[in-house]
Amino acid sequence: MSCWLQTKSWPEAEEAFRESKGVVIVPIGSTEQHSLHLPVGTDTYVAITLAEAAAEKTGVLVAPPVWYGWSPHHMVRSGTITIRPEVLADLTYDIMASLKAHGGDKIILLNGHRIVNVIWMQIAAERAQRELGVTVKIYDPAYMSKDIVGELGFGPVGHAEEVETSHMMYRYPELVHLEKAKDNPITGHPLYSVDPCYTHDTLCYVPSTFAQAQKSAAIAGGATGEPTKSDAQRGKIYHDHLVDNLVSVIRSLQES
Repeated sequence: MSCWLQTKSWPEAEEAFRESKGVVIVPIGSTEQHSLHLPVGTDTYVAITLAEAAAEKTGVLVAPPVWYGWSPHHMVRSGTITIRPEVLADLTYDIMASLKAHGGDKIILLNGHRIVNVIWMQIAAERAQRELGVTVKIYDPAYMSKDIVGELGFGPVGHAEEVETSHMMYRYPELVHLEKAKDNPITGHPLYSVDPCYTHDTLCYVPSTFAQAQKSAAIAGGATGEPTKSDAQRGKIYHDHLVDNLVSVIRSLQES
């Protein structure tokens, strides 16, 4: 039976909340340019596939995905839809309030859009815990894979680079056009390089200006990093590692 809330009748949904022991995953991504070789829905597809795989192992319920994120810096290329972070925080709060009303009191916000989403997710999660009495966990693939990306030989976190591309090649190969990929190697910025694996990442992230994004888009169609080095086998190892960690989070919530 499907893990997705939107596929169920209301009696089926009622039963699913009980069987899930109150744990519900809310996949959240973005719709934004992902260079020449990946679809604009990449970040949401990442959240969807991780949610589905973990739900298959644990029986948890998965809410309909949120296909939009905060993406002002990607408006430089067609297909991007950006939503103000305060709107996203309110939207996600309302989703959590609705889930709580039906028994979903342990919520995992599964982020496919990296640090740009995390900021407003934290605000929504704090408010939900304080006002709704729910438990909220944010699950971010970039941070939950810190202990394996080095072993896999992935370069620094960028955009549409070999991490995202390898993952998509494994899970959605029909959506990847690696022959179109162009590299745009990442240059470090002391104290302001944004990468969970970088010892001196200060988390002081500000989205790129439109001019900076235009420069990146001109070089490699919007990518930062080296997507030409991607491969599906490393994508599988990365995916399985993230699913295992997500399953651990789910089971700890089910047992609490």
